[in-house]
Amino acid sequence: MGARKRIRSEKSKEARKSQYMARLMNCPTSPRKMRLVADMIRGENVEMALHILENSPQQAAGRMRKLLLSAIANWQTKNEGVRLEDSRLFIQTVMVDGGRMLKRISPAPQGRAYRKRKRSNHVTLTLGSRVVNVESQPITK
Repeated sequence: MGARKRIRSEKSKEARKSQYMARLMNCPTSPRKMRLVADMIRGENVEMALHILENSPQQAAGRMRKLLLSAIANWQTKNEGVRLEDSRLFIQTVMVDGGRMLKRISPAPQGRAYRKRKRSNHVTLTLGSRVVNVESQPITK
């Protein structure tokens, strides 16, 4: 490996150490339904997002909640000794992409067949931390 490639790979490894994410692959829900749930929690604090997902009636909300808990567990493994409440975690990005499609056939009138597309999706959830800058805040007495 050349020097430029090695330096670039080391930089990307360092960037991944401070990135906290979880992925859900081939989730058997249509991407459109999952995006509705993703839009509800995008940019929210972690505690608030968990609350929203617990009280949401959609089936996709249960899967998204489990994915969020997985991302929180990934954060805890990289930051041992730090309390979750002090870190001010929020959902930085939620991306829902189309996954593989199962193609099925259902009978139709006059000997024809209609095609059913059973869609799935891939969800990528990234957590970020809102760091409070002490120097920029005015001191009030």
